[in-house]
Amino acid sequence: MDAQYTIIIADDHPLFRNALFQSVHMAISGANLLEADSLDSLTALLEKEPDIDLLLLDLKMPGANGMSGLIHLRVQYPELPIVVISASEEASVVRQVHSHGAFGFIPKSSDMRELIGSLNKVLDGEPCFPSGIDFSDAGEEESLMDKIASLTPQQYKVLSMLSDGLLNKQIAYELDVSEATIKAHMTAIFRKLGVKNRTQAVILLQQTDPDA
Repeated sequence: MDAQYTIIIADDHPLFRNALFQSVHMAISGANLLEADSLDSLTALLEKEPDIDLLLLDLKMPGANGMSGLIHLRVQYPELPIVVISASEEASVVRQVHSHGAFGFIPKSSDMRELIGSLNKVLDGEPCFPSGIDFSDAGEEESLMDKIASLTPQQYKVLSMLSDGLLNKQIAYELDVSEATIKAHMTAIFRKLGVKNRTQAVILLQQTDPDA
C-alpha cells in the first residue's frame, strides 16, 4: 500500500511502540508515523495535527483509564478511526471496544503477518476485529459510555486525577486554576455521572477498566 498516511502510535511501552513502528512501516510505504506515550501527549498531538488517518491506541496508557480514554477520544474526534491494540484479548474486552466506537481491535499477541494484514484491512476502510466474537449484546454498557462521554475535556482530566488519588488543591495546582474552579468541575462531574461524591465517581470510572 503506497498512499501517504499519517498514523499515531499511542503506547507507553517503548519496546512495543518501536515494534509497532517497524510493522506499520512494513505494511504502509512512506507512512508518516507519530508517537505518544500518554493520553495527555496524545491529546496535544491531535490538537496540533488535525489530519490523522489512523490512531493505534493502547488501553493501558497513562491517563487512559481503561475504556474511558477510548470513549472520550471518540467524542472529541468522532471522525478519527481508532484501532485498539491491547494485551487484554478476552471476548468481553473486544466487545466493549467495539461498542465504544473503535474501528478495530488487534491483539498484542498478533504476529507480524497478522498485524500487517489487519492494518491494511483498516486502511482499506474495513473494520477489523478478531473472528468468532458475538457483538449482539454489545450495547449493555451504553449508559456508562454516555455518562463518560458527556464530560468536557477538562472535567475528564479532573476525574482522571481524582482516580489517581489527588486532592482538590493538588489538581488545582496541576491544572493551574483555583480550587473554586475544581470544586465547580467536581459538582458538574457528579451531576453528569449521577453520583454523590468522589468515591462513587472513581468507582464508576474504574468500571471502564477491563482488568478492574
